[in-house]
Amino acid sequence: MTRMQKIRSIFVAIVTILASIYMIVEPDDGLITMALILSIALVAMGLKYLTYYFTMARHMVGGKGILFYGLIVFDFGLFTLSLSDIPKLYLVLYLVVINGFSAAVTILRGLDAKKMHSASWRLSISHGILNLALAFFCIIFVRSTSVVVYVYCFGLIYSSIIRIISAFRKTAVVYIQ
Repeated sequence: MTRMQKIRSIFVAIVTILASIYMIVEPDDGLITMALILSIALVAMGLKYLTYYFTMARHMVGGKGILFYGLIVFDFGLFTLSLSDIPKLYLVLYLVVINGFSAAVTILRGLDAKKMHSASWRLSISHGILNLALAFFCIIFVRSTSVVVYVYCFGLIYSSIIRIISAFRKTAVVYIQ
């Protein structure tokens, strides 16, 4: 990870922690705030991949995969942004499904890292398992909006701390001569 990527990662983690603290203080607005944060993050990530495709990846092998990934993520971001006027129960279920899917992907990445004998597989799998457990707790307490907001904020704070820890980890740099 380059120095700029580390700084960006730490900045995003700090902003996420501050937004989580706001959601804990104001749990009534927490669901809309969660959906807004998720939609902004998805739209930004989709735009990043689309920009990468149009500037460089269209000339690469597998470039169309990057295009489709960027379009799908961008579309999910716009869809999440449009969920502001639906009942809170559906919004909670949507956020839980997105979080559960993300947790499953994190677990699969950790298992893949274990196969490659990477040192970070334990952190990845534990992060995914905790996020999956948080999604499960959100489903259990789906009727109480404030409990769901607290559980989700705990997950956001935990993910931000893991992101900060990962930013300070030493990574191997491979030079090709």
